[in-house]
Amino acid sequence: MSTAPAIPVRRIPALSGKRPPVSVILTTIILGTALAWSLAPDLFSSYSGTVGLPGNQLKSPSALHWLGTDELGRDLLARIIHGARYSLSGAFVAVAVGLIAGSAIGLVAGAAGGRTDTWLMRLVDVLLSVPTLLLSLAIIMILGFGHVQAALAVGVTAIASFARLMRSEVLTLWRTDYVEAAFGSGATFLKVLVRHVLPNALTSVLALAALQFGAAILQISTLGFLGYGAPPPTPEWGLLIAEGRNYMMIAWWLTLFPGLAVILVVMAANHLGHTLERRKA
Repeated sequence: MSTAPAIPVRRIPALSGKRPPVSVILTTIILGTALAWSLAPDLFSSYSGTVGLPGNQLKSPSALHWLGTDELGRDLLARIIHGARYSLSGAFVAVAVGLIAGSAIGLVAGAAGGRTDTWLMRLVDVLLSVPTLLLSLAIIMILGFGHVQAALAVGVTAIASFARLMRSEVLTLWRTDYVEAAFGSGATFLKVLVRHVLPNALTSVLALAALQFGAAILQISTLGFLGYGAPPPTPEWGLLIAEGRNYMMIAWWLTLFPGLAVILVVMAANHLGHTLERRKA
């Protein structure tokens, strides 16, 4: 019995022999630094992220405290460094939930077609019809407040985007010549789906995952700012901004620097996603 020919999977081309653009270098530095902070925060700061020092309340940035201190004498840089663990881990969980659940829904809908496709896409349309923040808050009200709950809520809001993209990719690939050749050579439906369609569809989905990572950080920070994320004294970035707004007139650094951390990491993640999309095309 003849077997289906092995079809090469589309891969993101590498920049062989070329110097990476400055923007890519900066993106790598920013994301690498944030990731290092989340994995080993104690290597980058000798101060605690939750315990303050008596007499150091609301100190402005100086050589001793590079980004100043908060109302309890806690070093702000240490708070931001330790907070990376919560913001980035929450974003990873959210993207994983959206990627796995959304890709599964899109894969089944695109491959099965018919009523299955119709019903699954109507479910996706329902998710898309609700604003992401409102949907996140509704899920948190069901699950309860907390860091993990906020990450899961953000992940659910990302399911629809992954599902629509995966379905679109599956429908496009399902009509390609090599898929028809695979069926013609005797390959089963499941084998064609897993061996030929899914690997090629994932290239676009993974590029979306990088974009969703930045969006997830922003959403988790928003929920933390509103008080629905990690509880105090957890140094989550959104919570740091919320706590600092009470002292904006006398301690501007408490809001400025955590906000800059969120902006830089989100912009770097978005740039990475756009770069992956351009290289795939």
